[in-house]
Amino acid sequence: MTTLPLPIAPEISDSHEAPRPRPLILDLDGTLVRADMLLESALALLKSKPWRLFEVGIWMLRGRAYLKRRLAEEANVEPDVLPFNEELLAYAADVAASGRPVYVATAADARIAEKVVKRIPFIRGVIGSDGVRNLKGEAKALVLAERFPEGFDYAGDARADIPVWRKASNAIVVEAPASVVRAAATVANVAKIFPRPSRTRALLRSMRPHQWAKNALVFVPLILGGLISHVDAVYATACAFIALGLVASSTYLVNDIWDLTDDRSHWSKRNRPLASGRLPLATGIAAVPVGIFAGLAMAALAGPATVGVVLLYLAVTLLYSFSFKRIPILDGFVLAGLFTLRLGAGIVASGAPPSPWLLVFAMFLFASLSFAKRHTEVARVIERGGTEVRGRGYKSMDLPLIMGIGMATGVAAVLIMVLYIINDAFRQSFYGNTAWLWGFPAILFLFVCRIWLKCGRSELHDDPVAFAVTDRPSLALGGALMVCFGLAWSGMFG
Repeated sequence: MTTLPLPIAPEISDSHEAPRPRPLILDLDGTLVRADMLLESALALLKSKPWRLFEVGIWMLRGRAYLKRRLAEEANVEPDVLPFNEELLAYAADVAASGRPVYVATAADARIAEKVVKRIPFIRGVIGSDGVRNLKGEAKALVLAERFPEGFDYAGDARADIPVWRKASNAIVVEAPASVVRAAATVANVAKIFPRPSRTRALLRSMRPHQWAKNALVFVPLILGGLISHVDAVYATACAFIALGLVASSTYLVNDIWDLTDDRSHWSKRNRPLASGRLPLATGIAAVPVGIFAGLAMAALAGPATVGVVLLYLAVTLLYSFSFKRIPILDGFVLAGLFTLRLGAGIVASGAPPSPWLLVFAMFLFASLSFAKRHTEVARVIERGGTEVRGRGYKSMDLPLIMGIGMATGVAAVLIMVLYIINDAFRQSFYGNTAWLWGFPAILFLFVCRIWLKCGRSELHDDPVAFAVTDRPSLALGGALMVCFGLAWSGMFG
């Protein structure tokens, strides 16, 4: 066990020594910081030195305290971006201002705990695990009772803190489950409770349900193939829609876990549940396999071909999260490919005949939207005086190139739409009046131009798809597109 030296009290000649102020002891993981330093260290090691991970199992055999010490030595955790519990920090600052000493006692390794709290001036010292003894539960309670025999207040968040609260003068319960709050009340005087934010709401937000709108692309082949009245095709496509949604949501979690440190330095991503600590890292990790399994089970209801496309989507998405998104230009191409795979899932699920026109059109349109997202990120970095986008391969000097590629691919999508109408649409018996299809390229051109106009003005949301589903002019253009399609299909006014 390692500690920072405690201040030495001056000797008092009076036989009646004044009582010392009762210290406040803060737990670290899940209390002072909304993070688990063991998991944070393991993740940092995985990202920087993945070849060392086989050693983790060996370290575990020597005990949890030894594991924490080795991870603290080998992993490069960035303490400056960790999400502190600002409400508890303000409370502790008030306690310190009143003259009471404030310490941190944690099961995390003392070395990493000292790095985390070094920027907090009122913290008197750190008591933590030392590579031999894991300072948790009863072990922590005994050490604190011996160190502060005149009493102490303790702030914690978990059931493991109950033995410490039992020996404490007062308990401060920080964002703990209701069962832990009740247990704390049975063993100590609960002086203050910091309410726990909803983990369910945080998990749902991390899964980005609004992004499921992208998966509506799976219905496009069903509609264009004239299979909308076929119950079996509609059922299979609906299963594919849900499957892609669940798998995509799981990969969003993987992406947020892998980019945790980068997101905490980002102007908007730092507010994501995982980056902000509102969703514990352990919960996010546990949710990933559950979502993937559920998604593949739904895909199986649509048929083995759909399972194959969903697995391909999963593989490409993981490659994107771990590698491709750090390679300029390729990242936009891969994102466009993921959108196109959604169409592929719709084709195999519904049994609609594949349309090369549709797939090529999708690649160019969604490449344009992907580069719009990158343009926004680079522009924001420039506004803040930066030169590089952290976690990406782009630099500030790339901004004109990104805009050029994005506008070119958008206009190419319009051109492909024109070529489709000229060379293929008029031959389709599906349409009652193909003349209405000429509204498509005009509407598409206006939409692409609006996206890039917003980019140029720095008014675009990080995600252009999310922007499009909330932007009234974009929604109006989408409505006009549906009207043109309906008139072309029905043959009205022909």
